[in-house]
Amino acid sequence: MNGKFSAPSPASPQTSEPAKKLPWRDTENTYGLVSRLLHWAMALLFGWQFMGMAIKLIVGRSPLTAFLVGTHRPLGLLLLTLCVARILWALYNRRRRPRYDASATGRLARLGHIALYVLMLLIPSLALLRQFGSGKAFSAFGLPITKETGVEITWMTAPADLLHGFLAWCLLALIAGHVIMALVHHYRLKDGILSRMAGSAAPSQG
Repeated sequence: MNGKFSAPSPASPQTSEPAKKLPWRDTENTYGLVSRLLHWAMALLFGWQFMGMAIKLIVGRSPLTAFLVGTHRPLGLLLLTLCVARILWALYNRRRRPRYDASATGRLARLGHIALYVLMLLIPSLALLRQFGSGKAFSAFGLPITKETGVEITWMTAPADLLHGFLAWCLLALIAGHVIMALVHHYRLKDGILSRMAGSAAPSQG
């Protein structure tokens, strides 16, 4: 498309170029269907997790908070699984996906994403370690994860008791910064960064 309008000839009907479909793998210009599915599924789950904790802090004990807190551990385990899948998928696509800019801003963006991944892995891993050390039974989505032993192992529970909540709020701050910068790129800089993960397929180069 060159931005110019030309009237269709009477002999042939006007045709429009078909919309470019998203690839399932990443490209140098856009993230593919799998990356987008993992990204937005995790975004929704993190939103649910933080909403539940915020409502618990504001409302206190109630049937609603009991339900939200009851989903926290199973969804945390699901988030850990999705995060591992997302990292493996990123490694598989490492030579294909959009690259960071070579500027200082690009380097900061890379560091921010690394910090996000580290926290997304560490926070639920600490919680899972605490669950194994708690001596209590736990099942997620009908699958037994830990058995009831009645024996608490302090070295397994202590790290999450100390860091889980603090690191979770650090993660929330990073996510907020990530969202703000994505909006700045889209509305202020207008450089198309957000469209890599939220827009239609970008045109290929070359």
